[in-house]
Amino acid sequence: MKLENYFEFLCDDDIRLKGTRVGIESILYEYIYKQRPPEEIIKHFSGITLEQIYATILYYLHNKETIGKYIADWLEWGHQERKKQQLNPHPDVARLQKLRQQKQQLNQDQIIHLPITF
Repeated sequence: MKLENYFEFLCDDDIRLKGTRVGIESILYEYIYKQRPPEEIIKHFSGITLEQIYATILYYLHNKETIGKYIADWLEWGHQERKKQQLNPHPDVARLQKLRQQKQQLNQDQIIHLPITF
């Protein structure tokens, strides 16, 4: 069996484990950045096999330059998306943030400051 048969290549920036919705970036993030072994990684995903995890890691090791760029692009995309969300939060998120700030201010205003005497 060819290693590529474990994957669905939906487009240049979307490679998934065949028969699942799990992207290889999710597996490789756990392996590369969190330094988890395959036996630990499998606990975080349902519907995939240990064989698929090993195939993903092997595919990465055989294509380190290409897949390394794939992961770096995915991480950068995530960073940019989080930045966009912070700059322009959903109206419900903005409302909750405002309520949290008001609550914190109210709590600070209610703190009783007693003089310290010795």
